[in-house]
Amino acid sequence: MTTTVRLPLRLEQTLGRYCVEHRRSKSEVIIELLEQRFAAEQSEKTPYELACEAGFLGAIESDENTASEANTRVKAAIARKHARTDAV
Repeated sequence: MTTTVRLPLRLEQTLGRYCVEHRRSKSEVIIELLEQRFAAEQSEKTPYELACEAGFLGAIESDENTASEANTRVKAAIARKHARTDAV
């Protein structure tokens, strides 16, 4: 996708010098800077971090029996969901 941007002369000259010194194209530098800018805005907490803070994860103490029971229930639910029924 092509996008045209008008740069002030000073900024265009600085970008040109930087590209020559680092042997990179203007497109590469601009794309990298835009990615950094947008990544910085999205660097908020992840859904996992939010769930931990809200107490949704790690809220229940578990022991070996509890984990085994949960594992068994999950396997049974999956088996029921994917069970084949032969219609006659």
